Amino acid sequence: MINRNPYDRDDLKISKKDRVLEVGPGHNPTFRADVIVERFLESNYHRCGTVKVYPHQEIINANGEALPFKDKEFDYVICNQVLEHVENPADFIREQCRVAKRGYMETPSLLGEFLFPKKSHKWIILYLDNKLILFEKSRMPGNYENNYGELFLNYLPYQSLTYKLLWLTEGDLMLNRCEWKDDIDFVVNPTDERYTDFFTKPWSRKMVEQLYPRRSASKEFKKVAAAFYYMIKNKIKNKTHKHSPISLEEYMRLKGKQIVIV
Repeated sequence: MINRNPYDRDDLKISKKDRVLEVGPGHNPTFRADVIVERFLESNYHRCGTVKVYPHQEIINANGEALPFKDKEFDYVICNQVLEHVENPADFIREQCRVAKRGYMETPSLLGEFLFPKKSHKWIILYLDNKLILFEKSRMPGNYENNYGELFLNYLPYQSLTYKLLWLTEGDLMLNRCEWKDDIDFVVNPTDERYTDFFTKPWSRKMVEQLYPRRSASKEFKKVAAAFYYMIKNKIKNKTHKHSPISLEEYMRLKGKQIVIV
């Protein structure tokens, strides 16, 4: 079940002894991962740059819908901005839960997909009732041609303190960020109007409050203070722990490492 909504990939509950898998990191792998799985090594259609990897990691060329690992072989699996791309999301999610005990799943939110859409995204994903609701993008009304990602992803997070605080305090506006244990509850192409209305109709106040319940002034202040503290702590941490991934070509030359193809 989904038991936590972290700020980002730097806020995950991973211990030093955990063996960590990352599926589909593309150009932006997580340093903490021990093994990474990448399906498309040459095509950048599903990502914003060429594949990168850290020297300490093992890279395996495989499909995330049929992972070449034993049951619960990993303590933790990270899946960042991948689920929205896959052909069979049910198989993909079940594979995450099969090979790992716990994990982190991040996707664009329903609103995030409107603000920074990608042609390679097949699914729009809503986080509601502690589950992921996946709706096929081709069935959605709306314009997905205007991509404002340069503003909302690449500019404001680095230039605006108030926007950064908004990103941390109301992160679900842009992203679904779910840490889970044992399994993930999900629905693919729902028929229940409780879910379909979010994808196909204007949002009422009742619907808005389902996603963003009212908070007291004290809870609001605590949320902002905690986000500000996290932002400062993470900035200091990133200055003292700098790691840079390398290209696939550099990785293959380094120490004679090879890519495992499954």
